[in-house]
Amino acid sequence: MITLHKASKIYPNGTKALNNISLHISAEEFVFLVGSTAAGKSTLMKLLYRADKPSSGKVLIDRINVSQITYKQIPYLRRNIGIVFQDFKLLPNRTTYENVAFALRVTGASLFNLRRRVLNALEVVGLQKKAASMPRELSGGEQQRACIARAIVNNPPILLADEPTGNLDPETSWSIMQLLAKINVRRTTVLVATHDKEIVDGMRKRVVALENGQIVRDQQLGVY
Repeated sequence: MITLHKASKIYPNGTKALNNISLHISAEEFVFLVGSTAAGKSTLMKLLYRADKPSSGKVLIDRINVSQITYKQIPYLRRNIGIVFQDFKLLPNRTTYENVAFALRVTGASLFNLRRRVLNALEVVGLQKKAASMPRELSGGEQQRACIARAIVNNPPILLADEPTGNLDPETSWSIMQLLAKINVRRTTVLVATHDKEIVDGMRKRVVALENGQIVRDQQLGVY
């Protein structure tokens, strides 16, 4: 499903964000990507959804080398990858429903299909009653749930979450992780970048640890 083969990323200023990374994540796995700030977690995520390209090596999604696709092909790649960010990135002047629907409108989905899929995504994350609410009317946890609904509305086979609990309190953070685990059970591959030790230790999923742009540990049923 996801494969990095000797992938490195060196920025123009000489910073080596990733150094010869090789990693394979199978379909339907749940994997934590851990490490300190600047360990390379976010850079690795960006390579997967083609917000950046490796300086060398290969990045494969379902055997497609994403570093070689054209800019016109990037939107099609991202339809198969749901992305959840720490800072939510909701459209402030759109309702919860409209924020989730936005990801479908660009695909040309019919009005009937769009409504059915948006309401289903909101049900999965427990926000059916908040469909008409504006982002400012939602709590931090509800805003992140709206982001997750937007990420899964296309039923992508892969969900990437970059520090999804970074702005949330411990109780809300745990509920978000339980939701991601629920989505994983629905046969979605989930990769979560986080520095939340308590959550990683409590979930006991596969843990890939980065340090100075290199993988230093890859452990099944791991801890931070």
